Amino acid sequence: MLQLKIRLILMNFLEYAVWGAYLTSMGSYLVSVGLAGNIGLFYAVQGIVSLFMPALIGIIADRLLPAQKVLSLCHLVAGVSMAAAGWYGMSAGANVDFGILFSLYTLSVAFFMPTIGLSNSVAFSGLTKAGGDTVKDFPPIRIFGTIGFICSMLFVDVTGFQYTYEQFFVSGGLSIVLCLYSLTLPDCPVSKDKGKGNVVDALGLKAFTLFKNRRMATFFIFSMLLGVSLQITNGYANPFITSFKSVAEFADTFGANHANALISLSQMSETLCILLIPFFLKRFGIKIVMLIAMCAWVLRFGLFGLGDPGDGVWMFILSMIVYGVAFDFFNVSGALFVDKETDSSIRSSAQGLFMVMTNGIGATIGTLSAQEVIDRFVYSQSDVHMQLEGWSTSWLIFAGYALVVAVLFMLIFKENKAVPAEALKR
Repeated sequence: MLQLKIRLILMNFLEYAVWGAYLTSMGSYLVSVGLAGNIGLFYAVQGIVSLFMPALIGIIADRLLPAQKVLSLCHLVAGVSMAAAGWYGMSAGANVDFGILFSLYTLSVAFFMPTIGLSNSVAFSGLTKAGGDTVKDFPPIRIFGTIGFICSMLFVDVTGFQYTYEQFFVSGGLSIVLCLYSLTLPDCPVSKDKGKGNVVDALGLKAFTLFKNRRMATFFIFSMLLGVSLQITNGYANPFITSFKSVAEFADTFGANHANALISLSQMSETLCILLIPFFLKRFGIKIVMLIAMCAWVLRFGLFGLGDPGDGVWMFILSMIVYGVAFDFFNVSGALFVDKETDSSIRSSAQGLFMVMTNGIGATIGTLSAQEVIDRFVYSQSDVHMQLEGWSTSWLIFAGYALVVAVLFMLIFKENKAVPAEALKR
């Protein structure tokens, strides 16, 4: 079991290091090449491809090819495409064409986004076959994914890559490494009844029948609503904090000059919060855990709206700390909940469906809406002080949205602990 955990730890480390190389810093690069108005589109496309790619790739992993081999193929395409985006950025310099860069980037994320659910499936399958308890054993393994994300973030920060195309080279290279490593991971069996059943079963779409269960349908709908918040700070936190460099009072502060390093505190918080998940899930259940995550999103946005890199930097730091709760208590707990409530024959498809609702529909709505809000209150202003006021207003609007979702979830979602998980598998 120890050897298996070490192998899964390395997989998670590389999986999230690929993402961390550009996810929080790409916005600053886009600003530097005159594409600030397209930040929302670059982050929204992650959601758009997540509407169908995780589900489709999940079906393949459930019914045609072992999940670890599908994971390898996805990282091959994602890595080559991301490296090509870096090559184009290097060749174009300051004259970056939106269409070319966006196309290469889109191809990469189209094959990367499914790997998040696939990596979970590989871990869950391996732990289950080895007789482990996924709720207990997975979070400590998943921590190393966050550590990988942090290491990647800090690397692009100290090298100065957070402002350049070179962050794409880092991500692409790591993806190629994981492509090769995935082939050494434990085998994940495909469904044995792929040739039987009705049309839904034949197409591998059985995971969508989970919507027939009211509790699961409600869970997925609120996952979508909470998913709206997921990519907002990833896309705009770095440009927001970096914008303080234009104000004399904050120009020499550490935060304004090392936004990625400051933001990395969010991922450091994740490493601690993941360890709390088994206790909170078993003690309080999925409803309380999700509600805690929603309240943490309110604080995440609200503290951004009130803080600054100077005397108010403590608010930024506190915002980074609560992010661990906001992200982990939603994403990791949600993945574990889906794993426990679904049959092994549709595990990858169900994880793909969770991705569709969160990083697909939810994140797409969130990033495109955020772009509209920020364009209205920030980029429409020419004066830097007015832009900072616009940033504050925008963050408080996002906090208000998260608060509304939390209240609705508290009132609507019913957690029936008396219903066994097996009842939802039929």
